[in-house]
Amino acid sequence: MSTRNLFDNLGRLVLAAFVITASGCGSDMLRTGRSPVYLVVDKIQGIDSAGKATADLKSDVRNADGSVANDNAQVTVRAEAKNPNVLATPINSVTLTRYHVDYRRTDGHNIQGVDVPYSFDGALSVTIASGSTGDAVFEVVRHQAKLEPPLKNLDALSETGERIISGLGFLSTIAEITIYGHDGNGNEVVVTARLDVHFGDFV
Repeated sequence: MSTRNLFDNLGRLVLAAFVITASGCGSDMLRTGRSPVYLVVDKIQGIDSAGKATADLKSDVRNADGSVANDNAQVTVRAEAKNPNVLATPINSVTLTRYHVDYRRTDGHNIQGVDVPYSFDGALSVTIASGSTGDAVFEVVRHQAKLEPPLKNLDALSETGERIISGLGFLSTIAEITIYGHDGNGNEVVVTARLDVHFGDFV
């Protein structure tokens, strides 16, 4: 084989390796959408009906006075440019518009209204500049969820208003929170956060 043919073959191998590497990187980028920015969840906390923020959420299905109240979550989201050499501009800002909550159990029993509360959607209106972070507070357990099975089954308040021992005790779930938004060009961006939520009649 001549030296020229050797260098030609070597060049083809290098080019093929470059194409394969570029294709792999491209597929990773494609999975984050068409937007030039992507979202990262820096932190999520649960906020119970008493206003206490914790790494997980202990959701009381019934307050001491017999009422029910929603529980919130606070998430810190960061918007990052896919190309770090691009200057941050208003068009690369991200506006969070809505979120979706799914509850899951680790034992695989995930029938809504039977094993876990129903999924639901909520609205957001938070804008985050590229390279910056923003906080969003939203409802992660609704009032009405505590008046429906399976959370209603955890209630230790009898029909006469007396406290009884609940037969089910506690229900542990993972709240999977998908946050949706768009950049200044209208390209959709999505990120998912997860929060441990433990339900019970803690009073």
